[in-house]
Amino acid sequence: MNNNLLDLFWEGFELESYEQLDARRLQIRLKSKASHLPTCSHCGRNTPLIHDFSYRRVRERDLFDYQVWLEVPVRRVRCPDCGPRREHIDWLPGRLALTQGMVSWVETLVRLMPIKHVSALLNLHWHTIKAIDQRRLAREVTEPDLTNVRRLIMDEFALYKGHRYATVAICAETHQVLWVGEGRSRKAVRPFFEWMGERICHQIEAVAMDMNTALDLEVQKHCPNAKVVYDLFHVVAKFGREVVDRVRVDQANQLRKDPSGRRIIKRSRWLLLRNRQNLTEESAVRLDELLAVNAPLMTVYVLKNQLKELWYAPNEEAAYHRWNQWYQMAEQSGLAPLKRFAKRLSRYLEGIIASARYRLSTGILEGMNNRIKVIKRMAYGYRDIDYFFLKIKATFPGKAR
Repeated sequence: MNNNLLDLFWEGFELESYEQLDARRLQIRLKSKASHLPTCSHCGRNTPLIHDFSYRRVRERDLFDYQVWLEVPVRRVRCPDCGPRREHIDWLPGRLALTQGMVSWVETLVRLMPIKHVSALLNLHWHTIKAIDQRRLAREVTEPDLTNVRRLIMDEFALYKGHRYATVAICAETHQVLWVGEGRSRKAVRPFFEWMGERICHQIEAVAMDMNTALDLEVQKHCPNAKVVYDLFHVVAKFGREVVDRVRVDQANQLRKDPSGRRIIKRSRWLLLRNRQNLTEESAVRLDELLAVNAPLMTVYVLKNQLKELWYAPNEEAAYHRWNQWYQMAEQSGLAPLKRFAKRLSRYLEGIIASARYRLSTGILEGMNNRIKVIKRMAYGYRDIDYFFLKIKATFPGKAR
């Protein structure tokens, strides 16, 4: 084999011999070029003085159906400045039993498929591939530029079963993931604001979130100029759970002597919770028939839709007007679950009204959370939280302003 061609793969070495070990493995023995001076791995100085050498067996990229193994003579030089030191070889990184070419190939494959599949394809241990990918991510995922960050979106996602969560914060303008941390308490999210620093915290104008008191209090403490904006999706979902479901169950319980009527109401949950435009024509007819014969369900259904209008007010004054109308109707409804919900919601009024000024929504993060679930599923779960968070940051680097 032409030695100039070998320099493209294994600079400073030439072929000594090769053999086929079995049906799947080739072994190539290299020897150092006499004309190539070794380099001290500590100071980078070239020196002709050789202390000793030993063979190192490493895996190279596959050749067709063959695994390729190299036997590489690695010298120790007598460096005038550093003493005996191992020589530096560009294509032989660290102490891995893999060449740089093989490492680069692994890095390419893990961008395209799950680690488990790469492991099976290359016949490398799962942990070896994960370690290579983690080093790649640590190299490529850089600290975000916070200079122009003015608005944030924060939300939580499930890490594992058993109510273990993580909190993610993104820039509302670029959709870049700025920070991910385990937990959703005040203590858990505090490192995010401390990491941003006082100057950046003071330039934050608005933070979108669900009605999470822990996040709310930390924003107020660290970002004195920021308005909290509560997300429409979370409020309406909460209304569905605490009001629509409760009234539906109460109405069904009143029909114990009418099994067929009770069954219709009990099975109407999704009819009442879904947006009308997402219903089929048949389902829409069923919904209209149900609401026509049940006044309490009609009331909560209408007020659910009117509640959404708060987030579409043209300005804060109009939002306050819509809130007052909605609150009065809730109070006059005579439905205890609705009245309780309206009273609790009034505590969060400022964050709801703020949505008329800052058109922010955690809906972007809901979509990102779905991608996070895919990442988790592809990895068959992550036991290394730092690695998982690096994967998330690499997946959402943000868009240009």
